Amino acid sequence: MNRFFVALFLLVAAASAEVYFVDKFHDLSKWVVSKSKESEGTQGTFDLSHGKYYRDAEEDKGLHTTTDARFYQISAEYPNFSNKGKTLVVQYSVKHEQKIDCGGGYLKLLPKGLNQNKFNGDSDYNIMFGPDICGSSTKKTHVIFNYKGKNHLVKKDIKCETDEFTHLYTLIVRPDNTYEVLIDNKEVAKGSLAEDFDMLPPKEIPDPNAHKPSDWVDEKTIPDPEDKKPEGWDDIPAEIADPDAKKPEDWDDELDGEWEAPMIDNPEYKGEWSPRMIPNPAYKGEWVHPKVPNPDYFEDANLYAYDSNNFVGIEVWQVKAGTIFDNVIITDSVDEAKKLGELTVKLQEAEKKAHEKAEEERRQREEEERKKAEAAGEDEEESDEKDEL
Repeated sequence: MNRFFVALFLLVAAASAEVYFVDKFHDLSKWVVSKSKESEGTQGTFDLSHGKYYRDAEEDKGLHTTTDARFYQISAEYPNFSNKGKTLVVQYSVKHEQKIDCGGGYLKLLPKGLNQNKFNGDSDYNIMFGPDICGSSTKKTHVIFNYKGKNHLVKKDIKCETDEFTHLYTLIVRPDNTYEVLIDNKEVAKGSLAEDFDMLPPKEIPDPNAHKPSDWVDEKTIPDPEDKKPEGWDDIPAEIADPDAKKPEDWDDELDGEWEAPMIDNPEYKGEWSPRMIPNPAYKGEWVHPKVPNPDYFEDANLYAYDSNNFVGIEVWQVKAGTIFDNVIITDSVDEAKKLGELTVKLQEAEKKAHEKAEEERRQREEEERKKAEAAGEDEEESDEKDEL
C-alpha cells in the first residue's frame, strides 16, 4: 500500500510540473532576431552549430554567434505566466568555444509587451542570469532581479566557467524568497533575496539626530611632547660638494669660470626632523554613528514573484564571437530541468573524450615532425661529410 501511494504521489507531482518553455535548437523557428542595431551595422547574426567537439551532430546543435564585435539580440515568446507561489527554474548550457575574451553569455526573462523586432539593452526584463567575461577583471555569473523598476545585482561574487567547453547554468528561485545557482549541477551560491540583493531599504539607518561630539578625540597617536630636536640637526645640509670630483685637465678658469665640484646627496643628512609619535592618552576610539529603525523599511514576501513572464532573450555584446547556447528550459520543476540537463552531461563527457583524442593526435603529429626534422638533419650531415671527402 505504501508503495502505491508513493507511486501515486510521484505521478501527481510529475503531472503538476509545468514547462513554460524549452528549446533544444533543432531549428530557430521559436526565435525572432532583433533589428535594433541593423542601421548601425553592428547587428550580429546567428546560425546553428554543434561546435568543434560534440556527441551527436544533430542533438548537440545550439544557437551560435557568428561575427566578432557585434550585438546579439534574439528572443522567443512563450505563454504568459506568473511565478507567484511557484518555484521558477531557468537553465541552459553555454559553450565559449572561441575562448571568449570579452562578451556576455547570459539570458534574460522578460514580461509581456516586448517588441521583439526592437529588443535591445534598454528593454525591461525581470531576471538576467548567466556568465559574463571581459579581460581579467570580469569573470562572473550575473544574477540580477528587477524590483519596482530597478535592476538589482547580487552582492555575492559568483564565478563563472572560462574554458572553451560546454557548461550548464541553473538558477532556482523559490517562493520563500530564496535563490540557488548551480553550475554543472553543483551549487555555487544560494541565499536570501532580501539579504543578498538591495531590493528592500535597510532595516536601520544612521540616526539623523546624532552627530560626533565636538570634543571627540579619534587620533590614535600624537607627537611626543618630551621629544626634542637634537642640537645641530638643521645644520646638516642636504647636499655637499662631491669630495671625489676632480677639476678637468682642460678646464680654463678664464674661459670657463671658476671650477666648482658637482653637488651630491649628503649621506649625513637625516631629513626634516619630526617628533616621534606616541599613543594618544585622550583617544576615545573610532566614533560609531548610532543607528535607529528605518521608518521607510518594509518587508515583501513576494520579492521573487513576477506577474508576467512572457519572453526569454539573449542580449549580449561579444568582441569575439563563437558562443553556443543550447537546451534552454524555463519551468517550475527542478526535476524537469535536471532531466534536460542530462543532455549537457552527455555532451560534456563526449567533449572531454574528443578533446583528449585531438590532443593525443596533435602530440603524435608533433613527434613525427620532430623525428622527420632530426632525420633530415642527419641526412644533411652525411651529405656534407661526403662532399668533404
